[in-house]
Amino acid sequence: MNSMHDIGGLDGVGPLPLEENEPFFHEEWERRMFGVKVALAIEGVYNIDETRWAMERIPALRWLQSSYYEQWVDGVSRSLLEKNILTEAEIDARIEKLRSQGES
Repeated sequence: MNSMHDIGGLDGVGPLPLEENEPFFHEEWERRMFGVKVALAIEGVYNIDETRWAMERIPALRWLQSSYYEQWVDGVSRSLLEKNILTEAEIDARIEKLRSQGES
């Protein structure tokens, strides 16, 4: 099954852009997102299959417009919503708080 998350395996798309000497994290929030995703997995909130499924359901246009870690934010948010751990309002409030602190 081909979908947006498998774009590297699609024919006719061309090469994916690669950044020479690319750092693991471009911004501090990406490092924090990595930590959040790993911590939630360690705590048993979800497993790798659940997070992959959550990310695979990101709408195609959003997927294409999102960075790697933005896709992680979407996938983790979807998982937390679907498991009734957080509400959309709680997620939105936290994102807004981080943006106002300059950590978007």
